Amino acid sequence: YEKLHVKPECVAQWRQASDDIAAAMSLEPEFRACYLHRDANDPNQFTLYERWAEPSVESFLRNQMKPYRLAYDARIESLLQRPREPQVLEPLGEWLRPVS
Repeated sequence: YEKLHVKPECVAQWRQASDDIAAAMSLEPEFRACYLHRDANDPNQFTLYERWAEPSVESFLRNQMKPYRLAYDARIESLLQRPREPQVLEPLGEWLRPVS
């Protein structure tokens, strides 16, 4: 996931960029889901959480060097208040509500 602090005047531009990259990612065979959240106390802070079916963290990181990802990175740099806070997480468990 990554935490992003967007400049207040750039939120609409950043939202378009995030929609565009989510659409591009969704075409990848390893892509599973992408979630976008806004901080309840800061309307300019967002968390983008991606789920991928990659065999390893190394494979995931290698596959993040796609042209659309590099274009997104260049596009949003000027829209942020400060550098992004990315983090790669290894899944350990998942709990879902049973379907009734």
